[in-house]
Formats: sequence, C-alpha cells, structure tokens
Amino acid sequence: MYFNKDIETMPLKKMKALQLERLKWAVGHAYTNNEFYRKKYDDAGFHPDQLKSLDDMRRVPFLTKQDMRANYPFGLFAVPLDKVIRVHSSSGTTGNATVVGYTRKDIDIFAEVVARCLVAYGASEKDVIQVAYGYGLFTGGLGLHYGAEKVGALTIPISGGNTDRQLMLIKDFGTTMIACTPSYALNIADYIEKKRPDYDMRKTNLKAGILGAEPWSESMRREIEARLGIHAFDIYGLSEIIGPGVSCECFEKSGLHVHEDHFYVEIIDPETGDVLPEGEKGEIVYTTLTKEAFPGIRYRSRDITRLYRDNCTCGRTLVKMEKVTGRSDDMLIIRGVNVFPSQIEQVLMEIEGTEPHYQIILDRKAALDDVEVMVEVNERLFSDEVKVLDDLRKRIGDRFRSVLGISAKITLVEPMTIARSEGKAVRVVDRRKI
Repeated sequence: MYFNKDIETMPLKKMKALQLERLKWAVGHAYTNNEFYRKKYDDAGFHPDQLKSLDDMRRVPFLTKQDMRANYPFGLFAVPLDKVIRVHSSSGTTGNATVVGYTRKDIDIFAEVVARCLVAYGASEKDVIQVAYGYGLFTGGLGLHYGAEKVGALTIPISGGNTDRQLMLIKDFGTTMIACTPSYALNIADYIEKKRPDYDMRKTNLKAGILGAEPWSESMRREIEARLGIHAFDIYGLSEIIGPGVSCECFEKSGLHVHEDHFYVEIIDPETGDVLPEGEKGEIVYTTLTKEAFPGIRYRSRDITRLYRDNCTCGRTLVKMEKVTGRSDDMLIIRGVNVFPSQIEQVLMEIEGTEPHYQIILDRKAALDDVEVMVEVNERLFSDEVKVLDDLRKRIGDRFRSVLGISAKITLVEPMTIARSEGKAVRVVDRRKI
C-alpha cells in the first residue's frame, strides 16, 4: 500500500534529478531570504550558483543545533512571520530552545509524509488511531494527528499519560493503532500486568504501535510485540527538520524508508565531517528540500546510522536508513571506550530473566569512571535463592566485558523499581558533570 505511489516508487535516476532541482531552490531560498545563512555561506566562500550537482553539497557549510540556539527564536526563518502559521520547539533544558516554523505549505507536507508512514504500516480510513504522544511544542502529537487525519482515519488526540484512560479508549473506541514512545508502550504492558490483570489486549482491535522519539533495539521490538500482541513499527523524525515523518518502516521491518523528495540525506564522519560512502555507518545529515519557513540546510543531527538500498519487497525505491543506534553527542565514553545506551540495552535484553527497564549511572571516583547499571529482573527470580541472582549478575557483567569492553557494577532490582516515563525514558544519569 502506498499513499503517493509515484513518489514512493520513483526510479533512482528520476529521484536524483528531482532532488538536485529542489536543492538548488532550497539553498538559494535560505541564502536569499535569511541573513544568517547568507553570512555563513559568504564567509565560507560558497554561493548557491556553485551548486551544479549533488556532489557539490559537500561544499555547503553545516547547520548545527548551536546555530539554532544562537538565533533563538526566529533568526533562521526565511519567510515573514505573517506567513508562519505554527511553531514547534525543543524544551530548551540545556540552553535556548531550538525553534522551527511552518507555513501552510510546510504543514501540508508534514501531514503527507506522516500519512505515507501510516499507510506503510497498513493504515486506511477504516482505522482508529490513538495519538499518545505529547501535544504542544513537541512535534510528535500534532505530527501524528495531522497525518492520521490526512489518511482519513478516526483520530483520537489523547496525548501522553493516564494509562488507565488509554486502555479504556483502546477498548471503547476500537483503537487499531497507537502512537507513542517505545518506552511508554512497555509502560502500558507493565501497567496491565501489575494493575489490570483483567485487561486482555488481544481481545481489543489494537494491531499496531507507531513508535518513535527515542532509539530502541530489535530486542525491545520483540518484547513489545510479544507482550501487547501487536506489530511495532519505527517512525523517525527530528523537530529541527520535520518530525515525525522523515522516514518510516514498512511491513518488512528491515530499515526505514527516507522520503527523499523532501529530505536530502548524507552520512558523514562525526569527527571530520567528511561524507562517507553509502553503506557506511556515521552521523546522518539532513537538508530540507521543500520547507519554506525554516529551511534546514545540512543539519547535523548527531544520530548514528547508515544508508543503503536493498530492493525492498514492499516496492518502495526510497533509500533506507538503519534504525538509529544512538547519538554521537549521547555516546558515553567510559574509561576510553565508546558505548551507546542502546548497545547496553541490547546486551541486557539478550539475557534471560531481565526486564526491558534499566538505568545507567555514571560517576567518577579517584579520577576513574565508575559505572553502575540498574536493571529490573523477573519477579520470579526474587523468590529464588540468592545464588540465582548472583549468577545472573555475573552473566550480565561477563557480557558487558566481552561484548562492550567495559566493567560495570550490576545492580538487580525488582520490577517497577526504576521510574517510568510517559515520554522519553531517562536511561542515563551522568554525575561526572555535576
């Protein structure tokens, strides 16, 4: 199923030609209508007229989150404010928020790319889609909402939290798809097991979860699907570009198709900034091809992934990106070893007896990094003899050393001990910075 078959199955040569045409417009639009871009490009000795091929994008300076914060709130807009009909922004907890604006055309494009994702998951006007992402300045709730309406589905704007009410509406309204973070999907499963054992998700109409806003592993997908009895699909976006809807899985679940007619993507070495060949893993960089209010030109996302083409059986010819494994700026450097939280998650979920809830606590003692990993374990294990827990703790520690190359203190805790989140899970507590 396709929402826009001509685009989603467009031959590669034709797509590249369309991208070049739109790149010339987008870079020129930013340069002509925004003082920051114009000065940045002039200082780098670049002019949009020099953009003759896709390879010439390597000459275009990067846009960073620091640039966005320095131009807070509207300094990177390329249209007058009376043409902007909506803004979204980050929380701004580590500095100025990053603010992005949308014209009416931008909103229409936002709705379409999300609609493409939903149709790739099997959605139609016959579906009931419950949007349990937060509404407001965060892009998740409204992004999914407009996309679901674009498909023609009955859309439930419940927002995040209030799990008991979420379950009530799934049953009473006949919800077929729920959109939320993967950690909240697990929170729902926990809630049912602990507080609503009478509730059988398999007796509802729920068939799919539309999960994004945080990195998650294949092991977590299997856990969600097994416990909720649904298909769990990844949807990807970022508030600085458009989010969600930049890319999405299809029923193959073998990577996320990037909507290349609206987003030009590159993979770079996060240290040098050099463009890497297709297939190599690195930091993904985005350029918006059609956005009017806020053109994002070569935005450094810090997300780590790779791009590839594999003749997907769904028929889509769009380039694929691998599930994001982590962020270059969220990468943990522990005694000289680079580790992503998602790698720790992968190790934990491969060990029988652990639950998919954990927290990494970093501290510094005597000038050395000290790592503690708190992980919830199956309730049954706490009724067994102490030796069982000791053996499990040793297995986890051994796997950390052999797979990740780090030593960590493993603290096993009972289910529901680690605080749950209705949005993004707090996986890392880094006390080294305090």
